Amino acid sequence: MQVWPGQPYPLGATYDGAGTNFAVFSESADRIELCLLEEDGSETAIELRETDAFVRHAYLPGVQPGRRYGFRVHGPYNPGLGQRHNSAKLLLDPYAKAMSGDIDWDESVYGYHFGAPERRNDLDSAPHTMHSVVINPYFDWGTDRPPRTDYHRTVLYEAHVKGLTRLHPEIPEEIRGTYAALAHPALIEHLAKLGVTAIELMPVHQFVRDHRLRDLGLSNYWGYNTIGFFAPHASYSSTGDRGQQVQEFKSMVKALHAAGIEVILDVVYNHTAEGNHLGPTLSFRGLDNASYYRPAKDRRFYEDTTGTGNSLLMRSPHVLQMIMDSLRYWVTEMHVDGFRFDLAATLARQFHEVDRLSSFFDLVQQDPVVSQAKLIAEPWDLGEGGYQVGNFPPLWTEWNGMYRDTVRDLWRGENAALAEFGSRLTGSSDLYQDDGRRPIASINFVTCHDGFTLRDLVSYNEKHNEANHEGNRDGESHNRSWNCGAEGGTEDEAVLELRARQQRNFIATLMLSQGVPMLAHGDEFGRTQQGNNNAYCQDNELTWVDWPNGGAAAQLLEFTQGMIWLRRDHPVFRRRRFFHGRPVSGTHDDLTDIAWFTPGGEEMTDQDWKTSYAKSLTVFLNGNAISEPDRRGGKIVDDSFLLLFNAHSEPLEFTVPAGHGEAWQLVVDTAQPVLPARGTGTRVKAGDSLWLTDRSLMVLQRPA
Repeated sequence: MQVWPGQPYPLGATYDGAGTNFAVFSESADRIELCLLEEDGSETAIELRETDAFVRHAYLPGVQPGRRYGFRVHGPYNPGLGQRHNSAKLLLDPYAKAMSGDIDWDESVYGYHFGAPERRNDLDSAPHTMHSVVINPYFDWGTDRPPRTDYHRTVLYEAHVKGLTRLHPEIPEEIRGTYAALAHPALIEHLAKLGVTAIELMPVHQFVRDHRLRDLGLSNYWGYNTIGFFAPHASYSSTGDRGQQVQEFKSMVKALHAAGIEVILDVVYNHTAEGNHLGPTLSFRGLDNASYYRPAKDRRFYEDTTGTGNSLLMRSPHVLQMIMDSLRYWVTEMHVDGFRFDLAATLARQFHEVDRLSSFFDLVQQDPVVSQAKLIAEPWDLGEGGYQVGNFPPLWTEWNGMYRDTVRDLWRGENAALAEFGSRLTGSSDLYQDDGRRPIASINFVTCHDGFTLRDLVSYNEKHNEANHEGNRDGESHNRSWNCGAEGGTEDEAVLELRARQQRNFIATLMLSQGVPMLAHGDEFGRTQQGNNNAYCQDNELTWVDWPNGGAAAQLLEFTQGMIWLRRDHPVFRRRRFFHGRPVSGTHDDLTDIAWFTPGGEEMTDQDWKTSYAKSLTVFLNGNAISEPDRRGGKIVDDSFLLLFNAHSEPLEFTVPAGHGEAWQLVVDTAQPVLPARGTGTRVKAGDSLWLTDRSLMVLQRPA
């Protein structure tokens, strides 16, 4: 086999039509062998002799896509100094664009012997681990263009590739649970009718099924255990794992883009699947442990701000380069539109404290590709000072955990400050306005993959995670949930009706709030996980979306569709700037852009805001006082709305406020299972009274 010197960049395996260039970084290795794997399990080993800035490289003419390979790294093994080289371990390429096979958790994939962690393990891991794959980078994108939906028009839909599609009755059985299933017309039609503009996919980077979960007969279903930051997860491919997963993923993106739906990836750059010091040696640990991981004072161990055993070393230029290369690759080559960063506070930890001006954020800010993508932070981790909601740089949006908690508390009947709810409803200016950000910085959500589903939120007071085999100790114990009078399944019609109303309350509140709404898959028709609020290891019917066929589920779906489209039709619900609380110049009336009233129709006083037991109010949104211009600089004019919230446990009488419009029409009443047909809602006038059912909300509309 011919071996040419090749190039040190790009890192990874790069096929050019005639052969493949291989390049891998290690500062601490003495030498590195590239091992080409044959179908019979044998290897062809080629030493990478060319070195530039600690990158070993070679070009091999004739090596084609589909070829499996790995690296064997020779160097010091001294865990006390953070050195863990072992040439007996066949290592994955950190830059591999595809990975093949599975890890069977044989003892050979570990750097030590079971029962004797001080003894080095020289068993060959090659037959028992995953392998890197050379891919064909060429793909016919045709006329594909990113939708580039403005944030204020965005409706996010968090989804799991397998969970969303595994039981869909209109998708062929052979492709369910795969990228191809997400591209199926039946699935895309559902998303389009629902009105979502972006699908936020739970991890699709190649991840690993943990040894512990395998032994328990469970699976790493969520996928927050990445081992390949450039490779689409192979088991979500219906066509194969020798590079076909790349083509299938691209086809999925192309199909979603054609429907105007953006693709956002949930990415896990804070740690890897190699775990703590007792984890397997799969890639980074054997290549250059000290360059990739954040060491503890005793360098045998790792700092862990993620709860997974390790944290990537964010002050390492090689780690930062890998993350930025990965992000650019997914945008430029895979055409994704944005990223949601898991435990993003860890990415800001250059040393110990969370620093929003850390190197990572500096790099993102100046990168001409990544800075233009949608960037969403999960603004917390498990380390000291890790809760950072409201503290990310201006380029970023954030999952707003305070929004989730406040809205849950309101509707479950907690005595909570109405001022807090008012802030969350109007875009959380207390969190985002002081650093120049806008309402779109707030990703509003009530539920997500982590925690109860929407239906379970109103059906359970306690978590029920027994199926996870951790004695129900795992998962959050303080869920801010309320079972409406019965725990779990019930045939009590009054309880079921209240639960249905509560789900409508949450969905309506979400869609009426300023900011960017995010819906968790299946919540639009009330899916359940039977009270399991930590279903990370349940790859089965418990987590797969059970698609509805009529009944209450279909009614909730219709209601959700109506609320999303109400939001999309009316810019007053998706303002690009915060409310001023005063009249806006250039309007033909002197009304403020927002006003707050008691149920009696009187303007709220300071005392009203401070009343701890108050759970009800009316909000006026002035469609004629939207301060931001349209794209051509013109004035945006919309209808005006009154939002009537009754989170009290008893029906309440509301008075339509005077002086803010005479004629109004009912367009939303969560006491009813579906929205009234357009133009058919009850008509009321200023000064009229309306009785709101306990725990319900109404929306009144006044034409511009």
